Amino acid sequence: MADHASANPNPGRIIALLNQKGGVGKTTTTVNLGAALAKAGKRVCLLDLDPQAHLTLHLGIDLAETESPRSMYDILVDPDCTAESATINIQPQLDAIPSEVDLAAAETELSSHPDRQRILLHKMQPVVDQYDYVLIDCPPSLGLLTLNALSLAREVFVPMQAHFLALQGVGKLLQTVGLVCQSVNTSLRVTGIILCMHEGQTTLAKEVVADLDDFFTQARDQNVPWRDCQVFLPAIRRNIKLAEAPSFGQTIFDYASNCAGAQDYKALAKHISSTSSNINDATTSDGKLPEVEITTSMSSTTVEDEPALASSPPAAPADVTDGNVT
Repeated sequence: MADHASANPNPGRIIALLNQKGGVGKTTTTVNLGAALAKAGKRVCLLDLDPQAHLTLHLGIDLAETESPRSMYDILVDPDCTAESATINIQPQLDAIPSEVDLAAAETELSSHPDRQRILLHKMQPVVDQYDYVLIDCPPSLGLLTLNALSLAREVFVPMQAHFLALQGVGKLLQTVGLVCQSVNTSLRVTGIILCMHEGQTTLAKEVVADLDDFFTQARDQNVPWRDCQVFLPAIRRNIKLAEAPSFGQTIFDYASNCAGAQDYKALAKHISSTSSNINDATTSDGKLPEVEITTSMSSTTVEDEPALASSPPAAPADVTDGNVT
């Protein structure tokens, strides 16, 4: 159990790191961005909301060896389990709430809970003010676990690779977040894109980044939840040390503090710390969100081998349909 200090007099930032596609660097970013912020003197708590428990493994947490083996599963399904009882101190300024494979059963077990989308919000309310940053590692899906994350969060960061299909996926993700904003958490905003495993020298990467910048620039004057979103710099370069660190249960700063990956996450944390969490009200006047389409300027030679994209709109999470919570 972590030894918490007094509440933070300034409200912290609660950020869900979300992408429905797996393997894009989401867990790596949650761990190492959190560690970088902690090393900069910020109080940070990492939440593992993925049944794969990759964040837990990355931090070297073995629940069987902890003093109080409580996890995110217990927080969600056990009314008597508090967030504080499941919190583990990793290193100075850095806490975490671990996950386990049992979390996969939580959606079924909570199916009859009257307020199942907001359980995490209620459980975390007593402790969130003790932190400058709460970072949530979401599962690569848009089910009940992700809805709980988005109910708690005030911001969404989207880790992604600068690939053509990933660009199309961001458009679908934004529209789904917009549905959640209308029904579960009206204050939620998408505020940042984090480029992971980046190869900035390639023509493809340059074109994808340019298309993202153009899209979010055009959104500045629209009443949409991503109107304040920006592509964060620096991008996180592809670096083998970042892939090796989880197998040792260490952050990149403990494993290889001088590598390119550590330098990138340190610089990214500095940039994020300098950005304001005060974001504009993006409530639409007519209650409807525009269709999201990120147009591409890519040459035909760049994307000639990509498969055709479906034109149908994204499916909403099971508990969110037509702007209503079921």
